[in-house]
Amino acid sequence: MHDPNMETIITRIKRLREDISGTCLKSGRDINDVRLIAVSKTVGIDSIKEAVDAGLDTFGENYVQEALEKITMLPPSVHWHFIGNIQKNKVRHIVQSFELIHSVGSSDIAVEIDKRAEQKGHVQPVLFEINVAGEATKSGFRPEQFFNALQLLKTLKHLRPSGLMTMPPPGNSEAQLSNYFTTLRELRDKLLKQGVFGQSFKELSMGMSSDFKIAIKEGATMIRIGTAVFGPRG
Repeated sequence: MHDPNMETIITRIKRLREDISGTCLKSGRDINDVRLIAVSKTVGIDSIKEAVDAGLDTFGENYVQEALEKITMLPPSVHWHFIGNIQKNKVRHIVQSFELIHSVGSSDIAVEIDKRAEQKGHVQPVLFEINVAGEATKSGFRPEQFFNALQLLKTLKHLRPSGLMTMPPPGNSEAQLSNYFTTLRELRDKLLKQGVFGQSFKELSMGMSSDFKIAIKEGATMIRIGTAVFGPRG
């Protein structure tokens, strides 16, 4: 019997891939340099399996317990990233369970990840979350805080810093979004030029369903897409 839900997810992914490809072409970007992270928080396992069948292989989760259950239900060829706000008491569950942690937004969390990774004999790949808009209510390093934290962050031997992540505030114009994404790219470029974390510090995790085209244009290497893959969440 034909499953209309599978067709819906396949159709969404097909359209999304076309949009990504077209945006890369217009922006002079190589499509292979942009990785699609399907945001699967609150999405049922059957829908995730449909997305896997449609060719997606990397999923971003926000909630630790929910994610750990899903990880056990899908083959090891599927990649899992943690993209949500990190609570200190959950770090021990996050470390080593996820291929990449996108949302390291404070020195305290970075130190805790380093400690837990050392206990597990693991080096944990991470991205540092930058609060580019300086929002008081949002997690992430403000750019000036991040520079102040660099001396400490460089000493953490069980982190593998791989780049930066941001999530601009909602309700911005295209020009404002472009400015936020450019700020993140320029910060990454500055750190690369200075060799602070070595030459593998290249990732820019930025852009979601509503603004990924702008993010790709400004240099995103990872886009975090939920609605455009799975549809609106109930």
